[in-house]
Amino acid sequence: MKSIGRILGLLFLGLLLILVALGFALTHLFDPNDYKDEIRQIARDKANLELTLNGDIGWSLFPWLGLELHQASVASVITPDKPFAELDMLGLSVRVLPLLHREVQMSDIRVEGLKLSLNRDKQGRGNWEDIGRPAKPAEGSAQAPAEAPKGEAPDVDGQAKPTGQPLKLDIDSLIVNNARIDYSDERSGQQLSAESIQITTGAIREGINIPLKMTAFLGTNQPLMRAKTELTGELRFDRSLGRYQLENLRLSGEASGQPLEGKTVTFVAQGQLLLDQAAQIAEWNGLKLSVNQLRALGELNVRGLDKAPKLSGALSIAEFNLRQFLEGLGQQLPAMADAKTLSKVELVSRLDGSANSLALEELKLKLDDSSFSGRLALADLAKRALRVQLKGDRLDLDRYLPAKAAREADAASTSRKAEVKSTVTAATTSGTSPLPVSPTQQAWSDAPMLPVDQLRDLDLQLELSLGQLLFDKLPIDNAALKIQGQGGLLSLQDLRGELFNGRFESKGTLDVRQAVPQLSLQNRISQVPLEKLIESQGEKSPLSGRLDLSSDLKTSGNSQKDWIDTLNGTASFTLHNGVLLDANLEQQLCQGIALLNRKSLGITPRGKDTPFEELRGSLTFTNGVASNPDLRARIPGLSVKGNGDLDLRVLGMDYRLGVVIEGDKSEMPDPACQVNPRYVGLEWPVLCRGPLELGARACRLDRDGLGKIAAKLAGEKLTEKLEEKIGDKVSPELKDALKGLFKR
Repeated sequence: MKSIGRILGLLFLGLLLILVALGFALTHLFDPNDYKDEIRQIARDKANLELTLNGDIGWSLFPWLGLELHQASVASVITPDKPFAELDMLGLSVRVLPLLHREVQMSDIRVEGLKLSLNRDKQGRGNWEDIGRPAKPAEGSAQAPAEAPKGEAPDVDGQAKPTGQPLKLDIDSLIVNNARIDYSDERSGQQLSAESIQITTGAIREGINIPLKMTAFLGTNQPLMRAKTELTGELRFDRSLGRYQLENLRLSGEASGQPLEGKTVTFVAQGQLLLDQAAQIAEWNGLKLSVNQLRALGELNVRGLDKAPKLSGALSIAEFNLRQFLEGLGQQLPAMADAKTLSKVELVSRLDGSANSLALEELKLKLDDSSFSGRLALADLAKRALRVQLKGDRLDLDRYLPAKAAREADAASTSRKAEVKSTVTAATTSGTSPLPVSPTQQAWSDAPMLPVDQLRDLDLQLELSLGQLLFDKLPIDNAALKIQGQGGLLSLQDLRGELFNGRFESKGTLDVRQAVPQLSLQNRISQVPLEKLIESQGEKSPLSGRLDLSSDLKTSGNSQKDWIDTLNGTASFTLHNGVLLDANLEQQLCQGIALLNRKSLGITPRGKDTPFEELRGSLTFTNGVASNPDLRARIPGLSVKGNGDLDLRVLGMDYRLGVVIEGDKSEMPDPACQVNPRYVGLEWPVLCRGPLELGARACRLDRDGLGKIAAKLAGEKLTEKLEEKIGDKVSPELKDALKGLFKR
């Protein structure tokens, strides 16, 4: 038995020596470089490839099946002179015996100077799409489907389909040096590149963590940008379960280019990545992101990868200076009244989305001194359909708008300011100076106000409510705003709030679908103090009282001047408990009455203002001129009727007022101002003309009209004397003729 065992041992040793000798003979006596043409033809027939082998092919057979290529390139047989892949060197080796057990045990894989040039032509076809497809058989010939290798079952289309366990991989490491990938699209002109790619890994085996490091320089021409990147982590995979993980991911780098306007952005992204093909989910847990001074934490989860992917997750951004952040990205902010705005921004939200939408749900946002909660969403990423539902505590909007001085500089020309200044200087409050002249200089800017092109593309649904809103120095409480816009038509569905213990509400539309924008606005104001409205704009109010106003206005254009010049519509107003400030109409009337009584006023005027119980009227706007035919005011002791125009184009007025004396009801009337019963019911004429800034100082007694009143009163007085003297001494016909003469 020992002899038999020894013989078998010697036999096995002999066979092994023969195999080694055969391997040595094959590797030393057989040179694959002699068969380059055959290798190229096989590549053409089986993979539709044009293979160029400029360097030598090195190989080994046992115990390692080794291969080493130098200066090789690959192209499509359609464009053999335009290789899409080139390399300086590829070296790898595989143990032979483990292959029999469907195990791949490899030493280091080394790739030097790999270059991929991918191109999509004007028809949208990529230069790589024919690779791997067998060459088409000659016309008229029929090829039977290739018989499936043993252990594989043919698919329904004749292709071999593996049925056994997947190959087990065992690779010592992968090293890629100085690789480059270029992509170009002839349809869009887009070019992408990844240069100086370096990849190193540890041992590659299933079920263990594989150290990974990759660096590259990335670039694009639309827009022109460059980025330096580095990725590190530990890769883990299980192909049988379709589960892939990248743990301890860290992607860092720097970016610069045209959009950044010469600035450089540094970024770092960290976390744990998971792709589970069996469950069709992808996750990014422990997300940490920093871009310059911005710091964010969160997690991302995607479900249903094979159907309609759904995104969920959370995002938290620590407080940061948004102004400095945007400036660091090369983005210039528009001028704002307060240069310290956007210095404190903080955000916490739950994420929800799909392949074409993204929403920030349960949003908590802090902006400077304001806090908001609600929802922000892009309902359609392609259409940039924005959906906003926010509720805030307070917002000082004036801080974020252009400075008031800058707006005023555009609103009124220098020439008009000079005109108004000279008119105000010449006017006095005594009522004895000449009537001011009407203004002539344009009061409004012709600079474009609306970004028409952007508004035409806008898809917006906005709902905003605020406890306190400061806008144009107006303190608005419980403000609510609702806007909807799509296809160039914006609708102000609701704007309401409380103002100085009064209320207002507005609705309107902005239509930019046409070449000239069209605007309409309906306003309703109730019990709002007029003087506070005017004083909030830095102007001195000529009136005080609580205002009720309703209006329905339409206009067109894209500048303040356009809007005023084409302003049309109607309005009505009532001012309750009003006071005409800095104008004692009663005193001016007393001067007229004293003149008629031929007496001098003896009592000092009781006040400088004129109170009235009611002021009301209606306005008809025609191309920027507001006509007011029915002004009515009621003052204790007299009433006022008015008829005139407000020219909004130059902010001027031209009014004729009629003051009807109803009787002096004061306890201690001035004897010179006592109203003779003959004066009751007479309409005393007052003219008002000049810039609106003058207020009551633009008003004067109409001396011509006053003369007519004096003549009328004199005629009535003569008639009375005539009645006393002649009595019944003359005929009635003669008496009536004499009365008519005196009246004339």
